[in-house]
Amino acid sequence: MAGPCHLPCSLLPAHPSDIRPLPILLVPCNLPGMRYGIIKTSAGLVGVADSGKGLRRLTLPRTSENAVLQELGVEVTEGSARDDGAFETIVRLLRRYFEGESVDFSGVALDLEGMTAFRRRVLENVRAIPRGQVRTYGEVAAGVDRPGAARAVGGVMAANPVCIVIPCHRVVASDGGLGGFGGGLEMKESMLAMEGAFAAA
Repeated sequence: MAGPCHLPCSLLPAHPSDIRPLPILLVPCNLPGMRYGIIKTSAGLVGVADSGKGLRRLTLPRTSENAVLQELGVEVTEGSARDDGAFETIVRLLRRYFEGESVDFSGVALDLEGMTAFRRRVLENVRAIPRGQVRTYGEVAAGVDRPGAARAVGGVMAANPVCIVIPCHRVVASDGGLGGFGGGLEMKESMLAMEGAFAAA
């Protein structure tokens, strides 16, 4: 039997210019008790921020700490405490995920306070997409009773604050294309192939 599909550092685009920082949500993150850290995984460095109520930010793998800090945003990194050792559970889950294991993130508490009702519903809908499956932007829109709002769903995906735990990479275009992705389409395809949704190119 073949071993698990891994996501090594080669998952990251060869050229830094291929990586597009995700848009930062206009949701305050400099909350009392906010802390953040940078996690080393086999796919790269991942940033995480927690409000004490749950995760507020989780970035895609990046090649440098500066890139991670940029994506976390100044509203997280300024006035918040950095504590790389404070995220034992999510560290363990992320490292297993990037080694190709099937990981259940459903028990990870999220703090989505300050978001619109539509954005929360979209993110909750996408969080429920099982590993190995995909949904189109239109299907997600229909799933939150907003048929015809596929473009708005795409906007929510582009600003997903907690990537991987809310698997925005599992949302694709209706024409069979990958759609967009803040980490680049190569990374999106690799993640879907690892999960068994798409065959590896």
